[in-house]
Amino acid sequence: MASPDPGERASRADRAERDLPPRFRSFSPASFTLLVVGAAILIVSIGDVAPSPKQMVDGVPGFGRLVGRMMPPNLDPDFLTRIGFRIVETFQIALVGTVFGVVLSLPIAWLSARGVSPIGGFNFLFKALVSLFRTIPDLVWALLFVASVGLGAVAGTLTIMMDTIGFCGRFFAEAMEDAEKEPQEALSAIGANKLSIAIGALWPDTLPSMINSSLFALEKAVRSSVVLGLVGAGGIGQELKVAFDLFQYRNASTIILVIFLIVLAMEYVTDKLRARIQ
Repeated sequence: MASPDPGERASRADRAERDLPPRFRSFSPASFTLLVVGAAILIVSIGDVAPSPKQMVDGVPGFGRLVGRMMPPNLDPDFLTRIGFRIVETFQIALVGTVFGVVLSLPIAWLSARGVSPIGGFNFLFKALVSLFRTIPDLVWALLFVASVGLGAVAGTLTIMMDTIGFCGRFFAEAMEDAEKEPQEALSAIGANKLSIAIGALWPDTLPSMINSSLFALEKAVRSSVVLGLVGAGGIGQELKVAFDLFQYRNASTIILVIFLIVLAMEYVTDKLRARIQ
């Protein structure tokens, strides 16, 4: 067989090169402008808030001295007993706030879910409500409730409840929107109303996903309830704030260690429960 002439080989090479996917996607002028603006904002932000090398070098010895003052942790039995009561209160805040939040999330998510909401196009009102709950940070909710109901665990429980509605409301609604349509259509064909369809087909189909989201919410609530004590919303975080305010660094290290163990244990338990559900 005769080999192709050099011109034909060059033509084939040119066609092959044209058929190859581009290595870099071309940018439109608007996209390139946005990219440059974003890079400029990042560079300015790094100059304004990022630590300088000198600050990093100077901060390491100071952090080392602080850790040295926190060692060894205070293992006094009376102190550990007081911390134990605070840990129980922290878990109670997380548990009660999560349970109330999950219960309230179910109807709110149903009303906000697209395609299954009994209020039709007005579902965006409840979707906006869920977005509001999710947008406001935990500490802001805590400050609002501390100012409303006073210092203590009640403010922390209300804060966790609002945070859980924002978290579970979104994921419950997404699970309902993605649920199988055939069972719902079958119940609708025999004249079932929206509530009957939700109870008979929608919620049973999405139950595993909602339980999974609820366990994540509980795990998240335990971590959040620790921080809420810093603004007076009860729990172990309140003891941590007092320890740092009074320069009782050994007490602070004990509390930090206990918080780490509690969060680790909660993650282990929720992971096991999720594995059993799946």
